[in-house]
Amino acid sequence: MDKEVMPINIKGLIPTSTGVAVFLGTKDKTFVIYIDPAVGQSLSLAINDVKRSRPLTHDLVTHILMGLEAKLDRVVINEVDSDKFFARLFINMENELGKKIIEIDARPSDSLVLAVQNKRPILVSKSVLESVEDMTSVFEDIKSRNEDDETPAGEI
Repeated sequence: MDKEVMPINIKGLIPTSTGVAVFLGTKDKTFVIYIDPAVGQSLSLAINDVKRSRPLTHDLVTHILMGLEAKLDRVVINEVDSDKFFARLFINMENELGKKIIEIDARPSDSLVLAVQNKRPILVSKSVLESVEDMTSVFEDIKSRNEDDETPAGEI
């Protein structure tokens, strides 16, 4: 994995005909990852800090980590192949036996939900950020059109 990483933010969620476009990036560059509608809904709920009466899958993962006295440390979007992105979850486990950092392969969509739910940083490898198309102007255009329609870009 590329060791050089930088923090990114979720800039907005835009519904599409097949799912949700998640716009991510730095202040200088924006890129997009397309995710399925169900995970898009979970991400929107997490961003808006909506509490549910029963746990969804991502909530379950967070509860399992808590039960194991483990914590999500960070999420890294570490690879892109064509339009397919890959991510890693970094999980800290610390107990009376010592400290361990576990790195797990995960879908970026699930990783984003877990990062938002657990208020943990989202990072991207420099090589991924350099290889993706800059979608800043597209996102700004969509955002300005949504503002004209009084529909926030971050809502689904």
